[in-house]
Amino acid sequence: MTTSSNDSLGPRGSLAGFILGVRYALPVLPGMIVFGLATGATAARKSFSFLDSLLMNLFVYAGMSQLVAMEVWPERLTTAALGALALLCATINARMLLITASLQPWLGGLSPWKIYPALHFAVDPGWIISMRYRAEGGSDIGVFFGSAAVLALAWMSAAVAGHALGALISDPRRYGIDLVMPVFFAAMLIPLWRGPRRGLAWLIAGAVALAVQYAFGGWWFIVAGAVAGSVVGGLLDDVE
Repeated sequence: MTTSSNDSLGPRGSLAGFILGVRYALPVLPGMIVFGLATGATAARKSFSFLDSLLMNLFVYAGMSQLVAMEVWPERLTTAALGALALLCATINARMLLITASLQPWLGGLSPWKIYPALHFAVDPGWIISMRYRAEGGSDIGVFFGSAAVLALAWMSAAVAGHALGALISDPRRYGIDLVMPVFFAAMLIPLWRGPRRGLAWLIAGAVALAVQYAFGGWWFIVAGAVAGSVVGGLLDDVE
């Protein structure tokens, strides 16, 4: 297949595009690896078996919700506990609805048996790489698949290593492992910056999350911050 800048010809990919996607993903790998190590170490600390951890990383592949789910995993699996856990994880992963929707104009021409398995490997860094490439006029879908492949490989390898090392780490905070998730996602915001007006939604989401965390504790600050940021972002879109 050859590269084409004309989307009307349908999605096209090439080996050169795949390699380019791998190259674009290389600067992100250190953060992805550390994040994977933290997730694997947390699984070991929470007494998840190696197989449990491996299957979770393979079939869930959603680092932030995995970390939160493991931190709040109940000792007894009641209906209420599972409902709260499902709501929390659904809120965290709700951004994937928008991420995958934004890929539809580019990848939508692929057959379902190709696109839906591929979307399982759509993650925040790979999406940012793909959207920047598209914004610069690129159309080779190999870039998406190349970045997705190398990020997934780095994640799985790091998570496996993290589980092996996790049993040796009794206090993750001593090594700053508890800071990996917020630092990683804060860094991911940088390419999405669109000026102070758009940043208002981020600021309000953060302020609401901090207020809820201070007032109530637990993990509900994630839900509150996400809802507040979404509402403000929607209102800003309406007034443009």
